[in-house]
Amino acid sequence: MAATLLRGEVACVLQAAEYLQYKDAYRPPGIPLHEVRRGPYDGQRGAVCPDANGDLPRLLAFPAHDPRITYEYDGMKGTTAVYRYAPALSPAHRPLMDAVAEQYAEHAAAQAAKKGQPR
Repeated sequence: MAATLLRGEVACVLQAAEYLQYKDAYRPPGIPLHEVRRGPYDGQRGAVCPDANGDLPRLLAFPAHDPRITYEYDGMKGTTAVYRYAPALSPAHRPLMDAVAEQYAEHAAAQAAKKGQPR
């Protein structure tokens, strides 16, 4: 279902990072690239307001949720503005990746313990 746009608003969608957004981002050892690229709001749709010159904002943050998460403008796809998760610009990225690394380590330990148990 498409969002109702107010006058002057442009539809937008949030997507995973591409190379330009993740190239300098923190990536713990052993963590797959898809985890670095994934943003917490990927797939969400909404609207943005152009400035007085008609330009769309270069960066989006979400003060109501977590202002440390940043998405970067990546161009238009038809009439929809595409914003990509920007891990290199998001102050919350490092703690998020550390939490992901912890989950991967816990999963690996559980798998190793499972293999060591007799059936």
